[in-house]
Amino acid sequence: MADQRLNYVNGEWTESRTGETFETTDPASPEEVIATYPQSDAEDAEQAIEAARDASDDWGSTPGPERGRILAKTGSILDERKDELTELLVREEGKTRSEAGGEVQRAIDIFHYYGSKASDIGGTVKSSSARDTNLYTKTEPLGVAGLITPWNYPIAIPAWKIAPALAAGNAVVIKPASLAPGVVHEMADALEEAGLPAGVLNVVTGPGSEVGGTIASHEAVDAISFTGSTAVGNTVYDAATEDGKRVQLEMGGKNPTVVSDSANVEEAADIVANGAFGVTGQACTAASRAIVHEDVYDEFVDAVVDRADAIDHGHGLDDPGMGPHVSESELESTLEYVDIAQEEGATLECGGSALDREGYFVEPAVFSDVDSEMRIAQEEVFGPVLAIIPVSSYDEAIHVANDVDYGLSASVVTDDHTEANRFVEEVDAGVVKINEKTTGLELHVPFGGMKASSSETYREQGDAGLDFYSITKTVYDNY
Repeated sequence: MADQRLNYVNGEWTESRTGETFETTDPASPEEVIATYPQSDAEDAEQAIEAARDASDDWGSTPGPERGRILAKTGSILDERKDELTELLVREEGKTRSEAGGEVQRAIDIFHYYGSKASDIGGTVKSSSARDTNLYTKTEPLGVAGLITPWNYPIAIPAWKIAPALAAGNAVVIKPASLAPGVVHEMADALEEAGLPAGVLNVVTGPGSEVGGTIASHEAVDAISFTGSTAVGNTVYDAATEDGKRVQLEMGGKNPTVVSDSANVEEAADIVANGAFGVTGQACTAASRAIVHEDVYDEFVDAVVDRADAIDHGHGLDDPGMGPHVSESELESTLEYVDIAQEEGATLECGGSALDREGYFVEPAVFSDVDSEMRIAQEEVFGPVLAIIPVSSYDEAIHVANDVDYGLSASVVTDDHTEANRFVEEVDAGVVKINEKTTGLELHVPFGGMKASSSETYREQGDAGLDFYSITKTVYDNY
């Protein structure tokens, strides 16, 4: 029997005002219903915001070390439940067991990290130019943080928004993505068990137009952090900034890996294949373009095709090489881009077809003979589709890498130190990697994009995550 889940508002698990629900299903077995959730509306979101507003002052005045102990304990509780969280993530989102387990571990690590960082929040002391004067800064929470999170990393992304927001002393309202909200509910349960006061965290499920729109525009919300598509993100930005909210957006990507003629081709193929096909290509940092020097182009294409052909598919709980797309619509979008690429003249080297089996499975697709002006090279696909673009020089590779609207993650595979340093300086991306795949992030350093990939306001994770959820007062104390 499917789980019956509720909203979490003011420390209580409650039904929505509408009484309506929606279901999540297993993308590897779509007939299997995993859970039902409240189909909430604007009034439900308003109740959650009011609860957060009422709880924000007490939580903001709670000493940082005490807040940190609750976060650290939450990390320990999540660790104890890692196996069940991993299974739930697999069954709702479709990742393989290894991928889901890695994501759950990341959430655990994030709570422990910000649990320790909470003790350091306070301010700095400076030497005044005047006598008999203390000069210092005081860091304070913003108040209420509204969070809108995606389905593709359904526990890691909520964790790296919730944990710093709470560490900094803010109350939170979060709308998780409707395709895979279960692990956020489990996170709320762990925080409650760890001692988080009622109202400090509130979880409301439902449509973005109703719940997300209310969170973004409500006058009692002081900050909005959004991760999702660029189109939706821009709508959220307009709604949030109308009354001066602090806003942080992380959105789409069209991430390149440049393969130099000095690169080891087999190593480069491993790096690109892992970045392109991991998590079924459903990552904003996935490598969707390989920009390859013509001297190693043919060899590279053959090597990547070998790796794509070797990937096995199956239910994520069996830990295959690739799980399904999260939904039928995501699968159809990927298949549509495969058709578009062929219509525009790209050569389909392998894959690109839906598998003849239950679930939303697709063969990873590799395209050669791609021109940078093709849609397959310009638009985010969000599936296991790799466009390989030939170039004749390193200068041309940089030009092609930057010739898109996005600027999230980028990598280069090279044995030339000058090329590596030039890439860091010249590529338009917020995350730059040398001889590594475009995916994968460290939690204690800033994360964010450029151009249409980001609002370019505040970064996430590390100390930057705390900066977004905090405001600083400068105090002049003439004694």
